[in-house]
Amino acid sequence: MGKLPISIEFFPPKDASGIDHLLENVTNKFSKLNPEYFSVTYGAGGSTRDGTEQTIEKLIKAGYGASPHLSMGLDDEAQLRAQLDRYRTLGVTRIVALRGDQPSGSGNSKFTNNAEALVNLVRDHSGNHFDLVVAAYPEVHPDAENAVQDMDFFANKVAAGANHAITQYFYNADAYEHFLEQCAQRNISIPIVPGIMPITGFASLVRFSERCGAEIPRWLKYKLASVAEEDVPKLGLDVVTRLCEKLITIGAPAMHFYCLNRWGQTTRICENLHLA
Repeated sequence: MGKLPISIEFFPPKDASGIDHLLENVTNKFSKLNPEYFSVTYGAGGSTRDGTEQTIEKLIKAGYGASPHLSMGLDDEAQLRAQLDRYRTLGVTRIVALRGDQPSGSGNSKFTNNAEALVNLVRDHSGNHFDLVVAAYPEVHPDAENAVQDMDFFANKVAAGANHAITQYFYNADAYEHFLEQCAQRNISIPIVPGIMPITGFASLVRFSERCGAEIPRWLKYKLASVAEEDVPKLGLDVVTRLCEKLITIGAPAMHFYCLNRWGQTTRICENLHLA
């Protein structure tokens, strides 16, 4: 396989020592992969706001490309504009702009804003300073009424000023190819990077997929359930490597890995693809 840009996603550690430990792992585990950037998630309702910013600051000071996630959440516009100013001061040039998850108990007030509103706010406040990355859902967002509505939402984010998109993870390459075809029909030409979820455990994958609306194909679910738990990572490595090979053949412009702060599987997949 040819060299392809990659990016790797973390969630922010809970304290300063955790951030330092993460930086050590970045240096020791991922430096040979030479990722284009690391992205850092933003908890429901902005619950990890400080940790996300501190992790981004440390990554940038260490010389890495770093892109924070940002969502409307429960923040008001003044808070978001102030956050954008702080990121600009830190040297951030790319932001992953999301609707985001709301904290439990928010009731009927949840999702009064969406990613399109955030993209509009960023462009209004910061012009074109930030490269904006938005989410895409090849298997349709779980909150969408239908596939057409979901594509409408995505097209609106692009029209508002998104530069790139990263997909929700999936294990069916046809879903990604079909999504690209749908985008072409709407003259959407921004790069759409597949999000890759390594498989390290069966039960955890099922729980996470049910929560975020990602589909585990029936054949894969039964295959994973049929092997011993200690053999799941080996099977998962083979499955995800072959998925990535198909995506590269289809024309994926890059790969974005949801590593969940676990290092081994992402590194092994990239080695299998000769991306290291």
